[in-house]
Amino acid sequence: MRILSFLLITLLFFSCTSSDQDKLIVPGLKEPVELVRDEWGINHIYAKNQHDLFFAQGYAAAKDRLFQFEIWRRQATGTVAEILGERELKRDIGTRLFKYRGDMTQEMNHYHNDGTEIITAYTNGVNAYIEEILKTPEQLPLEFKILNLRPGKWTPDVVISRHQGLLGNIEEELQIGRAVAKLGSATVKDLSWFHPKDPLIDLDPAVDEELLFQDILELYKAYRKPVAFQESDVQEAYKSKAYETAMLNPKMEKEDPRSFGSNNWVVSGKLMADGNTYMANDPHRTIAVPSLRYMTHLVAPGWNVIGGGEPEIPGISIGHNEYGSWGLTVFETDGEDLYVYELNPENPNQYRYQGQWEDMTIISEIIKVKGQKEVEIELKYTRHGPVVFSDENKNTAYAVRCAWLEPGGSPYLASLRMDQAKTWEEFKEACNYSHIPGENMIWADKKGNIGWQVVGIAPIRNNFSGMVPVPGDGRYEWDGYLPIVQKPNALNPANGFIATANQSVTPDTYEHWNAIGFSWADPYRGDRVNEVLASGTNMTMEDMKNLQVDYLSIPARTLVPLLAVLPIGGKAKEARDKLIQWDYRLEASSVAAAIYVAFENELRKLANESFIPMGGEGLIDNIQMKKVVDWVVNPDSRFGANPMIGRNLFLLKALNEGIAYLESTLGDDMTQWQYGQEKFKHTYMAHALGGVVNEEIKAKLDLGPLPRGGNSFTPGSTGANNRQSSGASFRMIVNTGDWDAAIGTNGPGQSGDPESPFYRNLFEPWAKDQYFPVLYSRSKIDSVSVGKTILEPFVE
Repeated sequence: MRILSFLLITLLFFSCTSSDQDKLIVPGLKEPVELVRDEWGINHIYAKNQHDLFFAQGYAAAKDRLFQFEIWRRQATGTVAEILGERELKRDIGTRLFKYRGDMTQEMNHYHNDGTEIITAYTNGVNAYIEEILKTPEQLPLEFKILNLRPGKWTPDVVISRHQGLLGNIEEELQIGRAVAKLGSATVKDLSWFHPKDPLIDLDPAVDEELLFQDILELYKAYRKPVAFQESDVQEAYKSKAYETAMLNPKMEKEDPRSFGSNNWVVSGKLMADGNTYMANDPHRTIAVPSLRYMTHLVAPGWNVIGGGEPEIPGISIGHNEYGSWGLTVFETDGEDLYVYELNPENPNQYRYQGQWEDMTIISEIIKVKGQKEVEIELKYTRHGPVVFSDENKNTAYAVRCAWLEPGGSPYLASLRMDQAKTWEEFKEACNYSHIPGENMIWADKKGNIGWQVVGIAPIRNNFSGMVPVPGDGRYEWDGYLPIVQKPNALNPANGFIATANQSVTPDTYEHWNAIGFSWADPYRGDRVNEVLASGTNMTMEDMKNLQVDYLSIPARTLVPLLAVLPIGGKAKEARDKLIQWDYRLEASSVAAAIYVAFENELRKLANESFIPMGGEGLIDNIQMKKVVDWVVNPDSRFGANPMIGRNLFLLKALNEGIAYLESTLGDDMTQWQYGQEKFKHTYMAHALGGVVNEEIKAKLDLGPLPRGGNSFTPGSTGANNRQSSGASFRMIVNTGDWDAAIGTNGPGQSGDPESPFYRNLFEPWAKDQYFPVLYSRSKIDSVSVGKTILEPFVE
């Protein structure tokens, strides 16, 4: 097993971190809590009661990720304009518009029977650290000094915010509506890969097609976008002379959202050499510094759970306890709809519903804006949800209905119930509370069970698909939500494994299709995982690890043989011959991998240029790879009068364009065309402030570049861009028969503080697809401890 040896790094940590037990007085605790930091940066928290456990989790996470916490808090509360000025006003309006405004006790207790206590204790722990660090503000992390910023206090409504969740398809819905308005539903269906069922995407005649092209979702998108910093935000001593906004960093390209994804699988003991069940999960999200996820070990009476999750919420989303292990991938669940309303010409705060004028609900709020007076805003709501756009000249308004604004819509918080599950039945019961996002939850336990349960709050639509905007006049209503227990699930299948990778996995025999989505990831990652597991016997942890970082490309295996018949010479023939002799693995060191990816990129670009009709540019951004491969493998009249000849010319043009790209980017010497390099496939983790500070500070914040392999269609997913901007920064593999045998990674590190030894210690191992042991037993943890801290309650 390629587990990284951390001996030298450990010596560094021992020099930076006291190995003696430090003691800190922390007001708010009931009893002492012990924090044990291992050499990879994971905090193992040992508490004597539940309150103190989650108080300490909040305290420790805030200490490691304080700047990340402060930005999260401001995004959640709609107070970003207070520090960044008028350019963030629309974000704050959107945040307040989409704020959960229901009963907070009901909301918190949805996630756990003791949810109010747990979430309140967590926020109190966060605040305890903030109070502590503000006593010595000179010790605040570097980002606070760069921005002249101080962290603010947390409240439970910050924890339950929905702003960073994988929420729904509203932007896709509007885009499809625009495409149908311009191209017609038949053309849109031909260019899209809707499945497993065929959705109704015709627009209702009451929808003004011209108005669809307004910036209807401006407030929604502002609410959801990452925070970007500019030179004017930075204190003079830290400014860059060559200014660029961090979000406009030229190393970053826009990623096709469908290239995002995750893998998970559980394997029965009958396929494993040691007879134990295994769970593997590598969720794919934006690659960032600090990492999106945070690893923790929580131990108290009734709790002994380790794994990863969003640092800003209590509990563990992916990991294991003493009984079983679980993981997740996204299952397409459409919990959003865009409604179009006729407004009353005499009163723009009324809309027509079932033949009557109905009043909007209006809430007034004040937003503080840096450098100017406070701004008073009006937030409007229909019976369906927040009003995001109005055109009073045309007496039309748009609102978004969001399932995630129901109680229980905060992403991943329901993992608190899963963290204490002892059996498959208890885990499945806990899944009933997991509303957002839609997910494939998997389970493997010590008793030998493996299971799968789809979760997510799914509206039932009986007379429409939810794929295009619809009138909000009462004709297109949700018929409640499908009970999660009725969503697809399985227990101990005969084949001995369950695997998901964001592809469509709903069995044909399923009944409730009116609550299943129509847009799914390309199948190639899932096909490869299923292929390997189906052929496996006597598998080991090494096999599980190798599959998580498997770079075999099924599209390459399908397309490359088609190049063999092309009549070509010169450099194109040399490149083609390398591909023919290749093993279809997108390894960083491979020249053939570079040739193939350049060819594949040009093939997709050529497909978009050739098959998206005039007027469709920007409406259908990218024809899905599955469609392109199917067309090329089975050419039809879209390639001309002689489809086979036309197809071959199409492939030849893509190959020649790919070679031209490599020559212009990497030079004429083909031996220097390795796939993984800074000019081609690489990782560069840019801090949000990295583009607006001077080079000395930038070097402390940013990480990379380092070479990478893979792409968005390989199980070891590294995204579609040359610079990896999505993929699995967090991975975990668990052997349920030996908890100490679990392995994982969390690049670039556990800490968000650039001065911490845990800020970048996992970056290079992560880029090399290496893992570290995720230890569970106290004796093993103590053997790799680099620091212990006792948090003691304040006693008057």
